[in-house]
Amino acid sequence: MVQERILWYFADPMCSWCWGFTPAISAIKASYSDRVKIALMLGGLRPGTTEPVTPKFREETLRHWQDVHKMTGQPFAFEGAMPEGFVYDTEPASRAVIAVAGINLEATFPYFKSVQKAFYTQGQDVTRAETLAELAEQHNIDKPRFLERFESEDVKNKTRTHFRVTREAGVRGFPTIVLQARSGQKLLTNGCRPLEELRPELEAWLTETA
Repeated sequence: MVQERILWYFADPMCSWCWGFTPAISAIKASYSDRVKIALMLGGLRPGTTEPVTPKFREETLRHWQDVHKMTGQPFAFEGAMPEGFVYDTEPASRAVIAVAGINLEATFPYFKSVQKAFYTQGQDVTRAETLAELAEQHNIDKPRFLERFESEDVKNKTRTHFRVTREAGVRGFPTIVLQARSGQKLLTNGCRPLEELRPELEAWLTETA
């Protein structure tokens, strides 16, 4: 049996460079989904963080956001972002994506993007279960059903597995794309790169592994 080709997209919904990369991964999905399976692996940027953001952390993070905005043109709501007391724990948002994937696999990427957009452009607190459930409703997923899956041990375990697989793959930054075929694995990008740079490399790999 021929193993299918897989494009593994390692990302985190609360990673600003992943938000910057959203137009590129969306274009890749639109152009190549018929030639390669595109799978999302939740990387775990800051899972389990319990301390509120400090003024210094906020200042440094907003500077990163400015860099992403300048490089990619992606919109950000800088005013009021990460208010005092905000805990930058990325586990709930990642777990929410996995919960949604278990209910409707086709909604995985659209929901991931909704969480990103809510956090970066609307200042919503996507560490809260209620916020994540309301975003799921936008994708025709019943709130009680979402919350049941979100709080389940099964989804919590799957989330931990995503984080573990990411570490074991040696992925340390996001976004990262790893291409997998029968011949082995190839790193397409570790970091946010323009689509025009990635497309020739992806085309070459698809030709080589055809």
